[in-house]
Amino acid sequence: MTVRDDKFGRIAVSQAAIASLVAEAVKECYGVVGMSSRRRLDELTGPLQRGGRKGVEINEGLGGVVVDIYIVVEYGMRISEVAAGVMRRVHFTLTEGAGIPVQAVNVHVQGLRVSDGGNAQPS
Repeated sequence: MTVRDDKFGRIAVSQAAIASLVAEAVKECYGVVGMSSRRRLDELTGPLQRGGRKGVEINEGLGGVVVDIYIVVEYGMRISEVAAGVMRRVHFTLTEGAGIPVQAVNVHVQGLRVSDGGNAQPS
């Protein structure tokens, strides 16, 4: 839980709320087609997971939160550019939008998805 004190009182933001913000920010990123779990076992125990959304892990660091994001990228996209875009958007969303200090945003690409795109050639 992230806690910040100011002259009016204390603000506490749960890890689940931070994970929801991150998940919404990642959905808007170009080239990301989905979120993935860290391990295959997590896919099977999906509803039993605690601590946030599928594909997002939040940990407390010394200088702020450390965010680990597990994504699936559209085939044909430059993976490094998609990951950099995710990092920038999540960092901006948390620092500017929610006032949450961020120590690191780590993006883990768990797979590629090939879409048909409706361009099937007739035989």
